[in-house]
Amino acid sequence: MKLSLLGATGAAALLALLSANAFAGGKTKIDFWYGNSGDISKRVQEVCQHFNESQKDYEIVCTSQGTYAGAVQNTIAAYRAGQQPTIVQVFDVGTLDLMLSDAYYPASKLMADEGYKVDWNNYLPGIRGYYATSKGEMYSFPFNSSTALLYWNKDAFQKIGKTEAPKTWEEAAADMKALKDAGYACPLGFNISADESWQLLEQFSAVNDQPLATKDNGYGGLDAELVFNKTKFVQYVTDLKSWYDQGLAVLKSKESGEEMVPAFASGHCQMILTSVGDHGTIGRTAAPDMHWSVAMLPTYAGIERKSSLVGGASLWVLQGKSKDEYKAAAAFLNFIAQPEQALFWSTVTGYIPVTKTGYDFMVEKGFYKDPKYQGREIAIASLTASDKLSQTHGTRLGGFLQIRNEVANGWQAIFANKVSVQEGIDQMVERGNGILRRFEATYKGKQLP
Repeated sequence: MKLSLLGATGAAALLALLSANAFAGGKTKIDFWYGNSGDISKRVQEVCQHFNESQKDYEIVCTSQGTYAGAVQNTIAAYRAGQQPTIVQVFDVGTLDLMLSDAYYPASKLMADEGYKVDWNNYLPGIRGYYATSKGEMYSFPFNSSTALLYWNKDAFQKIGKTEAPKTWEEAAADMKALKDAGYACPLGFNISADESWQLLEQFSAVNDQPLATKDNGYGGLDAELVFNKTKFVQYVTDLKSWYDQGLAVLKSKESGEEMVPAFASGHCQMILTSVGDHGTIGRTAAPDMHWSVAMLPTYAGIERKSSLVGGASLWVLQGKSKDEYKAAAAFLNFIAQPEQALFWSTVTGYIPVTKTGYDFMVEKGFYKDPKYQGREIAIASLTASDKLSQTHGTRLGGFLQIRNEVANGWQAIFANKVSVQEGIDQMVERGNGILRRFEATYKGKQLP
């Protein structure tokens, strides 16, 4: 993604028009575009409403773009037309694309310019490390943050004599077989769509300390190359394919007639790997008599567990707006950073607090002792399971949305028995590296911030 600023004359005319509209009704009005849909979209709207009700100077208009990818693509088009929002939500893998553009107003500079003193070290290390530059500067505000967990049905496990979730994949394989023998048709539900690359490839590689790419997973330069066809990931895919062939792991998707999260909530599948952000949905939709919990993702035996990755999205402020609109943006970003908002957001969604003060405030209020929310603290423990290493602070790879699509294509070929596991993963890497080289050529001469 390469965004170019408007010409000076066009920008001045647009700014005058936007400024006139911004003060309609005596309030400075700004737009916030986001990619969430469904229940999460309703919760974003509540955050916006709370901000509007908390003060009288500003009004934020929040509009869903349907998906994360939609939010980014629609913003690119709007920016080129000079109709961009003031704030846009950009998902984790779009971070590098924004960093290399000229389209944003760095969050750290914005807040300082508007007189807010932000302790950026207050952000949880795994979250700060993902979104910060090499110098530790924050260009965006972490917003909806999550990580992946193992969800497991305690009732089903009790029937096979187990009271704890598996800690290793070897143990998980034995549990799947026992569940199958006990009559459960779906011991493990999984999905191989592009979005699920986050669980199956990226999170797996992080907790098992396996690299995705050279150059510190891309943090060291745009000339990074994918290498996950030479790591423990190959064994993982081999095992998953074997479990699938044995009926121990079952594909759950729209195409199969039942998606993964509802399959777990209904009791049709006894384990799934998904975001802590789904904790609230499962809590609201699971049968009242169903006992379930969450655990850290399994690792392979003999591997020292490392921290899982942060997922979700952050908020970027865009160029081309008036001074008063930037005041409004800073006020909104300051509002959502308050501990009280962390409590509200985590309560209604399942996402984790992004700051230490937010987490401490939730602990103080007894959030994690409430039966409805017990287990969500495991996400924090997973994100902080080890000191930050190259595999655990994320990826800084360009075109990663397209790379995820190629990973999904490889999964499809493997599970359709069109290629062997190694051939399928080699193809993922080959096509993904082609995307990286095109991205590098697009930003030739650019240095990573």
